[in-house]
Amino acid sequence: MPQISKKQEKIVLFVLGTMIALGPFSIDMYLPGFDYIADEFSVKKADVGLSLTSYFIGIALGQLVYGPLMDKFGRKKPLLIGLLIYFLAALSCAYSPNLMWLVVSRFFLAMGASAGMVAARAVVRDVFPPEEVARAISFLMLIMGGAPIIAPTVGSMVIAHFSWHIIFVVLALFCFVIFISVSSFLPESIVPDKTVELKLTKITKKYYEIMTDKVFMTFSLAGGFTIGALFSYITFAPTLFLDEFNLTETQFGWFFGLNAAGLIAGSQMNRVVLKRNTTFYVTKVISVLLVLVGALLLLNTFSFNNFYITLVLLFTILFLLGFQNPNTTALSLFPFTQRAGRASALVGSLKMGVGAMVSFIISSFFTDSVLFMSFVIFICLLISGLLIFRFQTKYKDTCDSLILTDK
Repeated sequence: MPQISKKQEKIVLFVLGTMIALGPFSIDMYLPGFDYIADEFSVKKADVGLSLTSYFIGIALGQLVYGPLMDKFGRKKPLLIGLLIYFLAALSCAYSPNLMWLVVSRFFLAMGASAGMVAARAVVRDVFPPEEVARAISFLMLIMGGAPIIAPTVGSMVIAHFSWHIIFVVLALFCFVIFISVSSFLPESIVPDKTVELKLTKITKKYYEIMTDKVFMTFSLAGGFTIGALFSYITFAPTLFLDEFNLTETQFGWFFGLNAAGLIAGSQMNRVVLKRNTTFYVTKVISVLLVLVGALLLLNTFSFNNFYITLVLLFTILFLLGFQNPNTTALSLFPFTQRAGRASALVGSLKMGVGAMVSFIISSFFTDSVLFMSFVIFICLLISGLLIFRFQTKYKDTCDSLILTDK
């Protein structure tokens, strides 16, 4: 573990923060351009949603790939290669001649972005002393939560003055700046371990061993379906705000950002609540609240479809997800110490995989009614809650152990 000064810690955190922001910007910045992309390629807006699905698939697979690579070759080299892939993929997106080209390019964009996600978590563990890790991760999570507030607004401004193509040029330039900052300021944080095997059978066996743990699978899937609810909202957001409620691109950016602020507020409030309650207890309570609010959203869209009620309920759901997403991740990693890195990569991959599945379902069975989005959100939240309470019923001894030790 390299010894770095307090000043270097701030620089490293800044570099890691820009890497973390790249992922949310890649998802949210081009959402205001869905109408323009659909018009240019003469396709339905739902078809454009496939470019979100391919991105989620790329993020899910990419995290599994970069985990072993960064153990074997160090953090920096695979990260720089990932950023190079992202840069080329962003330019490919900008000059897409058709929708399928964009969908494939978005997949490689995600493969590049996932390098930053894996490296950021790993470098924090490598560089910062144990008592500083939580603070560093909290800072990164704050940036990851804040990026979705800014990204749609920036995207709307770019579209207002240029075109949707320029959004990806801006992302390419952002990636170029990150590449330079990583090359110049980010230290190599581990000694590469040449003994790490990259055979597919070995890697698959390691991941399979993790997946057989009932605690890991329960809370990974429960968290995955809450991510599915989040991605349902993200995928449908352009239609919801631009078509259903007839907002402008600029207004869309503001309201999308407002809901993202709810996600940040929930994650910060979660830190306070966990000082007095166990993670498992908070997760149970939040799962009940999510199902109830999801049911209210479904009832509203079925009966009233009122803009303000919809906005308040969506804000509440994202606020509660600010609690649920980090807590289900923490509980899924509870059984692991030596394999925490691989388990972390796998839980991230499973969550993105469920998100990709939900996004694909929405794109394939899309209807113009907000009722469809509300239905998918409710089902995802219901499944997540049922998994958590099934675990408590079926594995009471394990559950009691979690409650006693998680404090």
